[in-house]
Amino acid sequence: MNKAVDISTKKLISLAPNNWAKWVTGIPDIVTGEILNTEFQWISRQSDVVIQAESPQYGKFLILNELQLRHTSEMPRRMRAYAALAEEKYKLQTYPVLINILKISNSEIPTSFASNFIGLRAIQDYCVINLWEVDVNIAFETPLPSLLPFVPILKGGENESTIREALRMLRAEEQLNQLETVLAFFATFVLESTLVQEIMRWDMTVLRESPWYQEILREGQARGQAEGEARGEVRGIISSIETSLEAKFGSDGLELMSQISQISDLEQLKEILRRIVVANTIQELRNVL
Repeated sequence: MNKAVDISTKKLISLAPNNWAKWVTGIPDIVTGEILNTEFQWISRQSDVVIQAESPQYGKFLILNELQLRHTSEMPRRMRAYAALAEEKYKLQTYPVLINILKISNSEIPTSFASNFIGLRAIQDYCVINLWEVDVNIAFETPLPSLLPFVPILKGGENESTIREALRMLRAEEQLNQLETVLAFFATFVLESTLVQEIMRWDMTVLRESPWYQEILREGQARGQAEGEARGEVRGIISSIETSLEAKFGSDGLELMSQISQISDLEQLKEILRRIVVANTIQELRNVL
């Protein structure tokens, strides 16, 4: 588990690009080509993957995939920008897809960007896939190995036997076994961490290597850097803690925020964020606090 791993969005989608493209577009006779460079002139993000595709009905076009840990209010504008940049660079029509991983609230997630400024309109529609609404059987039957690490948060994937089957399939293929930490990370959202440790047969501290845990931590640090001061980084980590608590424990988790928001020590806040990953109950977090 100490070797460097590539668990980027590009790596996930490249496991079975044709099946992925059929899934996100609903086009059965689609054929995928090259996974293209997303380093646009002004913008580049690791969570964006552009696939060149072709079908008899639509000809050649692009599938722009944005895999988002949790939905934010900036996503509609971002989807509009990426679709336009991809079309400008490759001179092809684009099918943008936003895949949301964690459910944060019951609020409706928009499927388009729209603005009207001085009578001039800008509209960008895009497909939205919420993983918590996706039937877990799709990962096993299609097959879609790209979805196996997310099995615990798929619809019907929260039970132990299903997670064990996903782990078995990941370990059976050399190119998939690097995805164990992702599966374990999301398994802690639905199973007790002691059970996850038993299933995985390695120490739960390995979860700190999970790209999704690291993304949560980076979000907080980025917010702090944007504000340009140490207090800003503290506020950023607190914000990451809040969204992580809500994702894992719902409204019960948010009850701890009144206490956590009073903490100003950055290292203590980072430790609280680490503990959220492996905590089974709210009481465990209260003990930490």
